[in-house]
Amino acid sequence: MNKSSLDARLTGTFLSRFLQELFGNSLHFPIANILLEMLIEGPALYLLQPDLYSLLAGGIFQAFAFTRWPTLEKNRRLLGNLIGPAIYTSIEMALEGKEFLQAPNHIAYWVFALLFGVIQSLRPELRGWLHDLSIIIEDLTRGMIIAAMYYIFELRTNPVQATSIPVFLNDPSHVFIILAALLLGVNAGLANLTAYHRLSLLKETSHLLKTYSEWLFGRDLLGRVVENPAMLELRRQERTVLFMDIRGFTRWSEARAPEEVVNLLNRYYQTAEATLNLHHALKFKLSADEVMAIFPGVDDGLQAALKLRPQISALLGRHGLGVGIGLHVGPLVEGLLGSKDVRAYDVIGDTVNTAKRIESSAGPGELLVSEAARIAIGATFRAGPKRQVTVKGKEEPIVIYPLE
Repeated sequence: MNKSSLDARLTGTFLSRFLQELFGNSLHFPIANILLEMLIEGPALYLLQPDLYSLLAGGIFQAFAFTRWPTLEKNRRLLGNLIGPAIYTSIEMALEGKEFLQAPNHIAYWVFALLFGVIQSLRPELRGWLHDLSIIIEDLTRGMIIAAMYYIFELRTNPVQATSIPVFLNDPSHVFIILAALLLGVNAGLANLTAYHRLSLLKETSHLLKTYSEWLFGRDLLGRVVENPAMLELRRQERTVLFMDIRGFTRWSEARAPEEVVNLLNRYYQTAEATLNLHHALKFKLSADEVMAIFPGVDDGLQAALKLRPQISALLGRHGLGVGIGLHVGPLVEGLLGSKDVRAYDVIGDTVNTAKRIESSAGPGELLVSEAARIAIGATFRAGPKRQVTVKGKEEPIVIYPLE
């Protein structure tokens, strides 16, 4: 939920992307065609005919298809741009028959749809100035819609002045409107080209910020922070803390080449990170052979610990190593900690220290939980016999239980 919320902030919601596609591409020709036929037939008569509604339906469904199925936007823009005219033509031919295809504006819909489809499908393969030129050409083509529809309007309402294109262009007012439409298209293309480069830079910056923020906070916590920035403030929270440490690692690593040690640690980290992310760890640290993770609730922490024990044991067993895990539940302070200029999201408190002490008491392959964790877990899992251990920093022994 949190990750999708973060992605929505960076890439836009489904609704925003749908509206962008609808008004930025799929409805351009339908709007021009609606105005043309409404002026020719009269608003009252046109509103009672299915043409208006079939045009809108085609454009809306085309925009929905582009938004719903990303593959259409990336690889199938040519076919996707034909959805609108295909729906419009199918409905209208069912009502009017072949006569529908005799209207030049109906044929023009297919021509412009093909042009947009070709331009948009080729653009991902273009680089440099060719890519930029394709953006300008696409908006020039949108300007040509107005020019073409104006010629068709004159052809249907004043055919004497539109017997041919040279005759049509003999009228200075016609030349003015055509040139204005084309130049406005080029102007829109240049504006969109500038916006495209600014958006590309913004996306690159956002990607870098997201990557660095994920390193700093972790994916799940980053999503929560985006939804609720107040989480960055220092505050007291009830959390579940997990510690995991490799037993015998120091002695093992002393007899190995540094590359072999690093290779094992990387696999250890990758395995731990995948499981911790799966169970919504708010924050985790990887330090030498130790892993610390903070969870919002005991269930996520317990499930992560139960999965990590066999996963890590299998990884380390072939090297003659084992892992000990400790789990504790209690209050801590979390938020941004550090100096004025350098701060990081962290946790602090006796709960963290106690979880570390519990983990230190665990033998290879052992998962120990505190009394508080056992009570929070309930009878879902069977605990072994109670132990009392004396740990550094505690006057009284703490009670722990091994989970079987």
